Amino acid sequence: MQLEIMPKKKRLSAGRVPLILFLCQMISALDVPLDYGGKAKLLEDLVQPPTITQQSPKDYIVDPRENIVIQCEAKGKPPPSFSWTRNGTHFDIDKDPLVTMKAGSGTLIINIMGEGKAETYEGVYQCTARNERGAAISNNIVVRPSRSPLWTKEKLEPITLRSGQSLVLPCRPPIGLPPAIIFWMDNSFQRLPQNERVSQGLNGDLYFSNVLPEDSREDYICYARFNHTQTIQQKQPISVKVILVDELNDTIAANLSDTEVYGAKSSRERPPTFLTPQGNASNKEELRGNVLSLECIAEGLPTPIIYWIKEDGTLPINRTFYRNFQKTLQITQVSEADSGKYQCIAKNALGVIHHTISVTVKAAPYWIMAPQNLVLSPGEDGALVCRANGNPKPRISWLSNGVPIEIAPDDPSRKINGDTIIFSSVQERSSAVYQCNASNEYGYLLGNAFVNVLAEPPRILTSENTLYQVIANRPALLDCAFFGSPLPTIEWFKGTKGSALREDTYVLHENGTLEIPVAQKDSTGTYTCVARNKLGMAKNEVHLEIKDPTSIIKQPEYAVVQRGSTVSFECKVKHDHTLIPTVIWLKDNGELPSDGRFTVDKDQLVVADVSDNDGGTYTCVANTTLDIVSASAVLSVVAPTPTPAPIYDVPNPPFDLELTDQLDKSVQLSWTPGDDNNSPITKFIIEYEDAMHEAGLWHHQTEVPGTQTTAQLKLSPYVNYSFRVMAENSLGRSLPSEASEQYLTKAAEPDKNPMTVEGLGSEPDNLVITWQPLNGFESNGPGLQYKVSWRQKDGDDEWTSVVVANVSKYIVSGTPTFVPYLIKVQALNDVGFAPEPAVVMGHSGEDLPMVAPGNVHVTVMNSTLAEVHWDPVPLKSVRGHLQGYRIYYWTDQNSSKRNRRHIERKILTFQGSKTHGMLPGLEPFSHYTLNVRVVNGKGEGPASPDRVFHTPEGVPSAPSSLKIVNPTLDSLTLEWDPPSHPNGILTEYTLRYQPINSTHELGPLVDLKIPANKTRWTLKNLNFSTRYKFYFYAQTSAGSGSQITEEAITTVDEGKEEWRKEIVNGSRSFFGLKGLMPGTAYKVRVGAEGDSGFVSSEDVFETGPAMASRQVDIATQGWFIGLMCAVALLILILLIVCFIRRNKGGKYPVKEKEDAHPDPEIQPMKEDDGTFGEYSDAEDHKPLKKGSRTPSDRTVKKEDSDDSLVDYGEGVNGQFNEDGSFIGQYSGKKEKEPAEGNESSEAPSPVNAMNSFV
Repeated sequence: MQLEIMPKKKRLSAGRVPLILFLCQMISALDVPLDYGGKAKLLEDLVQPPTITQQSPKDYIVDPRENIVIQCEAKGKPPPSFSWTRNGTHFDIDKDPLVTMKAGSGTLIINIMGEGKAETYEGVYQCTARNERGAAISNNIVVRPSRSPLWTKEKLEPITLRSGQSLVLPCRPPIGLPPAIIFWMDNSFQRLPQNERVSQGLNGDLYFSNVLPEDSREDYICYARFNHTQTIQQKQPISVKVILVDELNDTIAANLSDTEVYGAKSSRERPPTFLTPQGNASNKEELRGNVLSLECIAEGLPTPIIYWIKEDGTLPINRTFYRNFQKTLQITQVSEADSGKYQCIAKNALGVIHHTISVTVKAAPYWIMAPQNLVLSPGEDGALVCRANGNPKPRISWLSNGVPIEIAPDDPSRKINGDTIIFSSVQERSSAVYQCNASNEYGYLLGNAFVNVLAEPPRILTSENTLYQVIANRPALLDCAFFGSPLPTIEWFKGTKGSALREDTYVLHENGTLEIPVAQKDSTGTYTCVARNKLGMAKNEVHLEIKDPTSIIKQPEYAVVQRGSTVSFECKVKHDHTLIPTVIWLKDNGELPSDGRFTVDKDQLVVADVSDNDGGTYTCVANTTLDIVSASAVLSVVAPTPTPAPIYDVPNPPFDLELTDQLDKSVQLSWTPGDDNNSPITKFIIEYEDAMHEAGLWHHQTEVPGTQTTAQLKLSPYVNYSFRVMAENSLGRSLPSEASEQYLTKAAEPDKNPMTVEGLGSEPDNLVITWQPLNGFESNGPGLQYKVSWRQKDGDDEWTSVVVANVSKYIVSGTPTFVPYLIKVQALNDVGFAPEPAVVMGHSGEDLPMVAPGNVHVTVMNSTLAEVHWDPVPLKSVRGHLQGYRIYYWTDQNSSKRNRRHIERKILTFQGSKTHGMLPGLEPFSHYTLNVRVVNGKGEGPASPDRVFHTPEGVPSAPSSLKIVNPTLDSLTLEWDPPSHPNGILTEYTLRYQPINSTHELGPLVDLKIPANKTRWTLKNLNFSTRYKFYFYAQTSAGSGSQITEEAITTVDEGKEEWRKEIVNGSRSFFGLKGLMPGTAYKVRVGAEGDSGFVSSEDVFETGPAMASRQVDIATQGWFIGLMCAVALLILILLIVCFIRRNKGGKYPVKEKEDAHPDPEIQPMKEDDGTFGEYSDAEDHKPLKKGSRTPSDRTVKKEDSDDSLVDYGEGVNGQFNEDGSFIGQYSGKKEKEPAEGNESSEAPSPVNAMNSFV
């Protein structure tokens, strides 16, 4: 562990090191690393007081419909224990069955979803984490359930007033927690339009500076949305009627009582007066860091305009925002500097008024220097500093282990001096957790900081013998992370000898890192980091290698080529011999086109048949694991001079476009055609642009014949149209004409609703409703919005609706898990609603299944196949879309080998609601364990209890090897290795052998049984100089395994044959032996005689079989050729006769029988292609298997096995997920293996004979 370093890089002189280290101990934030990159064992004996790592907010508002979770997480060593207080007294969670504490933490979970009420647990909670070194405490967490009360019922009288008067519609929402969000809408859930004249105040009231007749309506409704509980409450509708009063009616109206009309002000023009705030001046107080909101709303006729100024300064530029049509001034992140006088000015043509708001910014406490953890060694000094500011100035108080320091146990090493605690000559008992509390009337801060007194020798946490590789002339950083108390000093050495490295060449960082600013080749070597304190020393070696930089010694060069030619770019790279470079080519900083014309060789890029699109910048990029370099060149493609324009060409573009008969949904467009360039115009193509929604994008509108120069065009609402025309003849299409003048159609309600409406949950408690929004062209008007409605499919609830902006998603929270919902999304704009939308069904979010499959049992079919059955889980417990069941199975240990093997888990998935499945590819004679889990779209449910089963023995594999050694005249010795997969307990080996004579004919077969514990056997009484063939296999109780074969020869009987001797010239290296017997084994000995005596060597060989005597080639004899010609002539005559009889309609006797007694299973030949039907497989036309027989009734029997992957799981999920050994094993129908030694067991069928004849 190391201290938190201060600057990243700082050169230190030798004389300043002790002072800097002392200051680090005094002010650095220290911590004991409970884990450091796998070095936890080095730090197991270190202790640390508790530290709060996570806690709930101070003001914690909870949803009364959900369980209450109050977080408190802490770390420390040993791990801390947790306790809670509630409203200042101990909270005994063991006495409340609804309260549990999360294992391994202090987090409380209060289960109110079953029977509890959130209001019961309202209060102030505080968590304490404690171990032997001290106690840390959390903030006071005020837990309050959110509230969304209903509006009090009231009778609202209709309001009647004259045009031009001011009006305030009160909202006065119920007081909720947290406060509601207020908005005004009508009965159709449409937001009421607001502007400079009509606007909503910060208090929720709706203000009219002056009313107009169009303000008359009976459904002014104030809505209060409580986001925490996702509920919306509404006030009773308010009816407003605005009447026009002329000069004569003014006199009559003046005599009416005030109760008959709203207000008493004149409806004539008048100067502004403030509706809110009242009077000429007011005061506003805000807290530091909040948003300051100042509001002025004025009435008058004409409508007043609002301006804002700060009397004693300027408004901050980046933090000032105007809302609600300039009526609200907002300043974000307000500070004490924003205090002062702000003035709002209301002005119209008849006058100006002012209102001054005096703003005072107060501040809850905020940290200037929060207390930091302190690690000291016995006898050292240190200090805890706690500095905070606020308005008014906060009061600082200290606690020790959660107890006010005034009543805490006395510590002689501790002295309190206001916001600082000074420690002198600390001892181990001085370890504690201190709390600093800074508070004023607006809030408080609570900071925990521990003092941990440790006496620890240095420990180096960087891995030993770490290898660093650096490119030459670049910085090298060698790490030496360390921990110790007192704080160790760090020194670096290079090599085995020499003094410590100095600051003139190296940079020594405070965290122990050694920096070599410019690494050179001579920097290569071994570096040693040494950490020392008064308790000991530790060192660690690291190694540095300096590599040559990668460079491009031959760079690609600029090229100019003609279209259709070939160009190449060179790129030769030089690199360090220990690094492997990778070279890639880029075109215009992107990948090369996937075109066969681009060829990348070792050092060059070749582009063949260059086209205009090939021009650009080509870059060669060479990179290694340590560096990267690149070089670029530009390719310019030039073309030959274009040929002269042909006589015939496409038309010139039309011109003089004009719009007439402009209606809401149609307009007439006329134009003048351009020159047809000697080819008649066949048609005109008209395109349009929507400058409002898709400026610059042209769409096809219609086409008219080439003889027509006007067109009546149908239009859509709320589109800013421009048109252009193109002419077309037999040679092609003209360029577009100039755009026509723009024509904006009137807005209308949408005529369609969003498509692709779906409802899927992303979490167990929500419903995410998505749709494909309308584009701007389809909106038909401004203010495009969507009315999203939903209700449970199986319930009696009313539709819940909300209007959202032009988005594509809305999330409904707090839904039950996996419940079907009916959903509809309707488009609307400022004009009105689209038609009633279609209702679609969706589901709220899935959660993991709760129940494991039951009654799991296994039936072992054979040594490699087992069948698993289970009971399905209840559908309600699936809590999602049932995707299937998943079997996990693995071998525990081999029955014949008691040593444990690596456990390899395999997975097989069965789709849908299947309750059984086959496990193929099992290992014989093995113990298996399995469990079953149900799977939905969220994941897997709990596993069923493990079931154990045992596969029976199977036949073994072939012996691993078979060797014949020590041949003699009448014996051979066999050595072998047992089968690699015995698949059971071996009972014996079987050896079968037979002699092979000189013509390679096999002699009689001899069987021999050998005990299973043998790996060597000698055969005696064999014939000399004879070749033998051996067949060897192992057996278990399940049967015989695969065999392995080998051949060997016994040696020559030297006693019965005399040696023949030939003298050979000493310069020769070969000699041919003549007069040998075919198929005979010989022993040959070659000897040399010289000054050193006679030396020789021997070898055994066998001659080949005897060759047959030379025979005459019958195909070249004249009598044979003549006979074949005669046979061919007779066949030709027979075919001609048959053809003639068939054309005459004659019948053979066999034909007559077939006509009289037709066989329904034999189909006639197809007359169109001469092929036979019904004699081939209808599926894949595969030939009959070898050794198969066609029954006498001319039917082909179905294969015995109908196995398919339906019984083994489906698709990709049916494959093994680890080694893939099952992939493809059961991919098709099983076929019977042919009998050993049988290639064909019968004559060809009549069909095959006829095919052969043809």
